[in-house]
Order: sequence, then C-alpha cells, then structure tokens
Amino acid sequence: MDSILPAKSLVERTYDAILDAICSGEILPGERLNQDEIAARLNVSRQPVNSAISILKANGFVSDTGRRGSVVTELAPAQLHEVYEFRIVVEPFAVGLAAERLPRGANSEAQKALSAGRKALQKFDIQALVQADANFHRLIYRWSGNHVVESSMHVNWHHIRRAMAGILQQRELAEISWNAHEVIMTALLNGKTQDAKDAMAEHIREAGKRALVAVQ
Repeated sequence: MDSILPAKSLVERTYDAILDAICSGEILPGERLNQDEIAARLNVSRQPVNSAISILKANGFVSDTGRRGSVVTELAPAQLHEVYEFRIVVEPFAVGLAAERLPRGANSEAQKALSAGRKALQKFDIQALVQADANFHRLIYRWSGNHVVESSMHVNWHHIRRAMAGILQQRELAEISWNAHEVIMTALLNGKTQDAKDAMAEHIREAGKRALVAVQ
C-alpha cells in the first residue's frame, strides 16, 4: 500500500505552473513576469504569484532588474556546465547504489520508463520526451534509496529541462539519448554495475556537450 502524499498548496501549484512555462519556453529568457497577468491566467490572487516568484528567484530562475521588475533569467553556459559537472559525479554514484538496492518490480518500472520515451520519440513530442527523460533519471535516483541524491537533483533538473527542449528538437539527438538510456538500464538490470556506471558517465558527458552548444 502506497503512502498518501499531501496535496500541494496553492503557492506550490502556482510555482509549478510558472516554472513549467519557463522550462518549456512559453515564457522566454528576459521576459518580464507580470503578476496581474499571471494571476488572471492561473485564476489565482496576486499573493500566491508573488510567493511563487520569490521562490523562483531563490532557485535562480527569475531575477530582479529594478524598474523592469522580475524577469526570467538567461540560462548561462557556466551555470549549465556546473550542473553537468555535478551530474557526472552524482549519477554514476546513484547507479551504483541502485544496483545494490533494486526494488521488486524494477524490471516492470524500467520497461514502463523506456516505453514512455520510445512512444514520445515515435510521435516526436518534445515536451513528452523531456518529461520521459526526467522520469528515467528520477527512477534511478529513487532506486538509489538516497534522499540527498533525489533532493539535490530536483531543482537542477529544471535548469536541465530548459536546455533539453532545444536539444531534443533534433530527432537524431533524441534517438541517441534513448539508446543510451536503454544501454544503462540493460546493464543495471543484468547486474553489470560497472558497465552501467560507465554508460551513465558517458551519457552525461555527451549530453553536457550538447546542452552547452544549445545555450551558447
């Protein structure tokens, strides 16, 4: 029996909605966030919008520019480079932990995650591809059983999403990414832990190169 997660607050749901708009490119870098317009679109008051924007500022998605107010920050190459430097250390480590702690039903979960990615690729649905990519990696974080890994990657993934939407516009790159996911997962489920860790490191290294090209 799964635990019942508490419902998200209005501020959290407002934050998620604005963040999704930023990560999908609906709200572009440099664009001003008009609190009245956002409140009207989301059918909420200004208070949750104001609180959500404060959290977005703290997490580096929004900045204050004085007279223009709050604007969406540019995704700086240096920032993205640091995220991928972090990932190339943390994600192979997570794979190693996951290999030791695979839950019952891991095979079924893995096939579901991979199938979602392949379906999104077949339809060439960019947003579905970005979501499937995130879900694949989050599955491994969860299997690692390490809550620090999960929480440290949570905010970072939203920065990654901003670059990925551009990368996955190219079908060839999307196919490369999902081929890598299948190699990682096959090795992990077959007990080839070092192969899985090496494949993850290579995947992150190559993804980092593509992400930096996308934001430059």
